[in-house]
Amino acid sequence: MIRSLYTVNRNMNILQKKQENTSANLANINTPGYKFQDIVQRTLNTETLVNYNGGRKLEERQELGPFVFGNQIDGFYRNFDQGNLYETNKGTDFAIVGNGFFTVQMDNGQVAYTRNGNFRVNEEGQLTTMEGHRVLGSNGYIYVVDEDVNMEELLITDFNNYENLNNIGDTLFTGNGGYPINGELRKGYLEASNVNMADAIVKMIEISREFESNQKLLHAADETLNKAVNEIGRV
Repeated sequence: MIRSLYTVNRNMNILQKKQENTSANLANINTPGYKFQDIVQRTLNTETLVNYNGGRKLEERQELGPFVFGNQIDGFYRNFDQGNLYETNKGTDFAIVGNGFFTVQMDNGQVAYTRNGNFRVNEEGQLTTMEGHRVLGSNGYIYVVDEDVNMEELLITDFNNYENLNNIGDTLFTGNGGYPINGELRKGYLEASNVNMADAIVKMIEISREFESNQKLLHAADETLNKAVNEIGRV
């Protein structure tokens, strides 16, 4: 019985993580350049249940059969598929077609990478992200004159393996081994989030139903355990 409660509790925790992850994807459905994240889980190894109620004296080991004590989260997977491009006609908006990332420098000096080309010009005339991170060009910061940006100045960085990139919030990533490429850019366009709203909503419904099923199992196990304790108490 304790094992059953443990299994249900483990499943509930995993469902909670799934719900949080799907909610984050939905919350960023309108964030340019956002790449949806999914959870990778696996089923735990099968174990053999036993008790020692066999034999005449009810002290011999007997196997009850195989049992799987739920699943576990193995990690997170970020999908870097290209999002649709949409036109904004703004001279400080850019979209990358194909591989690569815009290169930016954060306030702490760390270099990061993003697919979000929704830029603006700060008070110093520098091209920055909406959060204020400076956009880097081949020769350092990019200075804008008359709201006109030469897209050939933008430093586009690519990586051999996107799975090694670390998400540090919003649409920013860090990673090693980046190299500059001549990426194809569209000025006056942005790349939409690659979150599929219909798929995300269906996933939320599925998670909700699994929650309900596990709550029923938890309630049944709790009632059974209370009944067993009370009956033992009467004896």
